[in-house]
Amino acid sequence: MSSCGPKMRMDPGLHQSRKPSWIKVRLPNNPVFWSTKSLITDLRLVTVCEEAQCPNRWECWSQHTATFMIAGEKCTRACGFCAVKTAKPDALEDDEPQRVAEATRRMGLKHVVITAVARDDLRDGGADHFRRVIAAVREANPGIIIEVLVPDFNDRDWALRLVMEARPHIFNHNIETVERLTPLVRSRAQYHRSLAVLKKAKAMVDGKVSTKSGMMLGLGETRDEVLQAMDDLRDHDVTVLTLGQYLRPSVKHLPVVEYIAPEVFDEYRAIALEKGFRHVASGPLVRSSYHAAEFKPEMDVIEAIEAELRAAAGLELGPEHLPLPEIKPGLEKAIA
Repeated sequence: MSSCGPKMRMDPGLHQSRKPSWIKVRLPNNPVFWSTKSLITDLRLVTVCEEAQCPNRWECWSQHTATFMIAGEKCTRACGFCAVKTAKPDALEDDEPQRVAEATRRMGLKHVVITAVARDDLRDGGADHFRRVIAAVREANPGIIIEVLVPDFNDRDWALRLVMEARPHIFNHNIETVERLTPLVRSRAQYHRSLAVLKKAKAMVDGKVSTKSGMMLGLGETRDEVLQAMDDLRDHDVTVLTLGQYLRPSVKHLPVVEYIAPEVFDEYRAIALEKGFRHVASGPLVRSSYHAAEFKPEMDVIEAIEAELRAAAGLELGPEHLPLPEIKPGLEKAIA
């Protein structure tokens, strides 16, 4: 259990207002950025890139990548770090799955990240909407790698199973911070519940998914706490980790206690790899979906998911799916 209670407060006077030299955000200078922005506007889509004020949106959009935020732009939680607005959400849009799918098709994406606000107003927390979006994207873009970044669904296993039955290739749920700071940083979330969600998601598909999580640094955590969080994630079968600098969205949000130097992020990356993470993105401007396409899920995971999807659809394996027979010694020469 966390050592601090939900009434914990952080002194705003801790805020380090002057950003160091390594915190630099690139401005848009690529026409692809503007075409991507136009496409997203045309299809009436929401991206976490804009809603969460991601510092990398200029770079990512210029590279034809984006993280789509489904289920509206109003969150039912009020986390102390997040720029997404907290309000009573609107009703789900029935055609949103098709609009997201069309966007990924037009952008020619090979890897898509789908996330959502927390929808505690819905019985399933928006899980079935995730399922529908995944299915629509896969139908429009066969072979695309699908990554989901989900809320905790209030630890409802049946809701989580709706998402996993849609068979995403990468399942991402962020713990966001160390255990001690969780009650302060994450509204209604629980550190050990998030860890349990990650482990259960993998178990629901017999391990045939890559699991991913991330943390923001600079909120007052200690080095030992960061390393302990890494161990906790590995104990729950997480293999992909992201570490980035927390940046304060506004004066109403939690203060930045410390700006972590790039060499410290490099050290954390090396340590995480030693602990067994397969892929680690660690740096001041790293965010959960930053360069997400650089991570390639294990081929056995991809092949297992695709095989199960074909079986579920009643599709028989074609010749292209069958292994080549081994040629016995001497036979190759005889054939020649």
